[in-house]
Amino acid sequence: MVKIQSDVTVELVKHSASDSDVLWAARVSTAGEQSLEEVHKDPQRSKGLINFLMRDRHGSPFEHNSMTFFISAPIFVFREFHRHRVWSYNEESGRYRELQPVFYVPGKDRKLVQEGRPGKYVFADGTDEQHALVERVMEASYRQSYAAYQEMLEAGIAREVARAVLPVGLFSSMYATCNARALMHFLSLRTKDDRAAVPSFPQREIEMVAEKMEALWAELMPLTHEAFNGNGRVAP
Repeated sequence: MVKIQSDVTVELVKHSASDSDVLWAARVSTAGEQSLEEVHKDPQRSKGLINFLMRDRHGSPFEHNSMTFFISAPIFVFREFHRHRVWSYNEESGRYRELQPVFYVPGKDRKLVQEGRPGKYVFADGTDEQHALVERVMEASYRQSYAAYQEMLEAGIAREVARAVLPVGLFSSMYATCNARALMHFLSLRTKDDRAAVPSFPQREIEMVAEKMEALWAELMPLTHEAFNGNGRVAP
């Protein structure tokens, strides 16, 4: 049974990340071993330092932390994701397991119509008829491709060969690990936000992932997140 899904999921499975991580990493420059005292201090007292580091783009103190996310999204999202090369990734393998029939169809709020030339285009809402067409054609294609995949598996064809018929709208899952600096760079490119000093035009599906990741990160490092927004959402 083919399953249709219009949203992505993001779970924070492991982390070592707080605003104080930024502070002890920054203060070692002037305080040496005494910078370890920052580990147990209230980072709110040094909110100005975090903002200074963000504003003047002293980026390395934002690297001494780690977050691991478990993400489920269409394969085409992961192919964009993997362009962020300082992250660590492990994705489920179509060579070693039978891939499950979960496929992406855009929700009603997804803009469908591209208007304008490359570099200048905008997206507009689709009509009810266009949304119905997308849903009907995608589902039919998914059912046909997954039936072909199953037919080959049942005939003894290797999974790594049979998977070639599956489309990029198939959902996959992966672990993605990063630090706050890498995440901020990702967010600066993969979200559209009025506070951004440099505009970005992400594909909506990867932006959906980015929005969920940002919400989780903001709870871990609220002062860093605030400074990121306050300084134009530019990664330091």
